[in-house]
Amino acid sequence: MVIMLTPPSAETGPTLHQLIECALKSSWDNDGMKAAPQIAFSAFVAFYGFPVSLFAQGAQAPAQRQQPEFIRQGQQLMREGKLEEALALYRQTLQSQPLSLPGNIAAGNVLDLMGKGEEARKYFQKAIEVAEKPEQKASANRSMAMSYAFEGNCKKTVEYEQKVLDYFAAAKDFFQQGEIADEAARVCIDSGDWDTALHWYKVGHDTGLKEPDIKPARVDLWNFRWEHAQARIAARRGNLAESQDHITAAKTILDKGTNPEQAAFFPYLKGYVAFYGRDYKTAAEELSKANQSDPFIQCLLGQTYERLGEKDKAVESYRKAAAAIAHNPPAAYAVPFAKKRLASS
Repeated sequence: MVIMLTPPSAETGPTLHQLIECALKSSWDNDGMKAAPQIAFSAFVAFYGFPVSLFAQGAQAPAQRQQPEFIRQGQQLMREGKLEEALALYRQTLQSQPLSLPGNIAAGNVLDLMGKGEEARKYFQKAIEVAEKPEQKASANRSMAMSYAFEGNCKKTVEYEQKVLDYFAAAKDFFQQGEIADEAARVCIDSGDWDTALHWYKVGHDTGLKEPDIKPARVDLWNFRWEHAQARIAARRGNLAESQDHITAAKTILDKGTNPEQAAFFPYLKGYVAFYGRDYKTAAEELSKANQSDPFIQCLLGQTYERLGEKDKAVESYRKAAAAIAHNPPAAYAVPFAKKRLASS
């Protein structure tokens, strides 16, 4: 697979590029490690369609105050688990504002969470068509990519993430190119396409390092991500010795202290590798130290508890995962999986 970085024909405006300057300390790879800011920015994200990875934890979304009222109301309904009502609200708005970019993206997001991807993509396609600015089209394409992620479709996710990556290539934003490449890789590893996942993780790593005047801490961040990714892929392939080598390398980078916020992500890695190494007791211990608001962690814990014969804990974890309202790789994997497990329990 060859990465294409062809700039879009339209001149790239500065709006999105300026906004993503907030992301210099963002979490990475959408491994559920971004769950903390997700709710805080949910309305803003729904309005613009940006991935939460574009914003650092605790950063203020500069345009959040501009969110339409129907988006605010819809997000509240979603947090209450009222997806049907949220969808009805968005559809009602679209009857009078059919060209609304946030309306189309929001409706599509809800439909994906409901497991209606084909219908969701009609709204995302409309958003792509009505987007007037390059940054708006990029956000709509990213939403389309995530829609395919909800179905575990690595190939189609990569196809649309490439369009987003092209936007950042035109803006010469190497950091965000790396972020988007990693996001595509994450969908592919979860869908079982490990070769494609490894390719895109490497693209993310190598592209991120091209950032002009890159700081040593940023170099360490990309190297940590790369070791983290290789450890997970090796574990999925059953190469546990190789996986442990990458865990050791990741810990060495982490111990340099240049990216202390990444320390919270290490238990997730150890738990992930332990799970696929069939060491379920260790997996449960490590995953319990990870971000408990992350639907992917909740889902992996559910699977771990199942293996340990702790059905009640498994069901509780799956219920939490199934209630996620994010439109990103962790939710794209966890929500459909958890709902299936609950239906069969």
